[in-house]
Amino acid sequence: MNVSSAGHVKTCAPVLQELWQYVKEGQEEILVSPYLPASFAFLTHVLLCAPFLALDALGSVCQRVRGWRIAAGSGPPPSLRRWFDCFWRVLFRYLTIILPATAVFQSLSRPTLPDLAPSCWQLFVEVFACFLLFDTFYFIWHISVHRVPWLYRNIHQLHHQHQVPFALAAQDASSTELLSLLLLALSSAWIVGCHPLSEILFHLLNSWLAVEDHCGYNLPWALHRLLPCLGGAPHHQAHHSLHNGNYAPYFTHWDRLFGTYCASVLQSQPH
Repeated sequence: MNVSSAGHVKTCAPVLQELWQYVKEGQEEILVSPYLPASFAFLTHVLLCAPFLALDALGSVCQRVRGWRIAAGSGPPPSLRRWFDCFWRVLFRYLTIILPATAVFQSLSRPTLPDLAPSCWQLFVEVFACFLLFDTFYFIWHISVHRVPWLYRNIHQLHHQHQVPFALAAQDASSTELLSLLLLALSSAWIVGCHPLSEILFHLLNSWLAVEDHCGYNLPWALHRLLPCLGGAPHHQAHHSLHNGNYAPYFTHWDRLFGTYCASVLQSQPH
């Protein structure tokens, strides 16, 4: 190892190197598995939805929780039966289409694991760049499937069965749509040239933001309240309600630039 490499290890070791070494040595076979992306996407999605399942259950007995639900006719929280029906639909599509298709994609990409962890700055830059790139790809993809009737009917219409979405419904879409969006996320990380640790963090945060966008709640601690550049659940629920505008998944700049931004007509109830 040369002097600069040694210095890099010394710099990042207190924060990330020890973590990366533990993950790399203990889980290397899992990290390079072609089945990891689809499995990770499904499992993290389900786990991140759990808090919103609890909120939906509490909403039937707690006025404060009901006050966080986005108004304008959103109605009561989805029933447990609706949650389970959605879960089985998403699981079936992952097992039959998404898992084998992404396994082929990963086998072709042949990921390698570097010895060094990224610095904190590198981690931040790579994750942020992935989000900007994915947001751009998604905006182009999303506006295309809305503007071309054949694409909408055959790819995207299934997702819009939920005029008022809930957390698990973020992945209740056609197999083609699920596969397209997963490949867009994987391609974003590949183009940026992410360190595997950065890519893991990007996919984890990407799953969380997708869940939060569809949750049906305008929570006091939601990210869009802290970062004005994000649209959040009210922004995306307006898209589901209007079936038009607000095509970008997270940031609002592309919709503002192209004149497709719709101010949310769904505001939180006072609490």
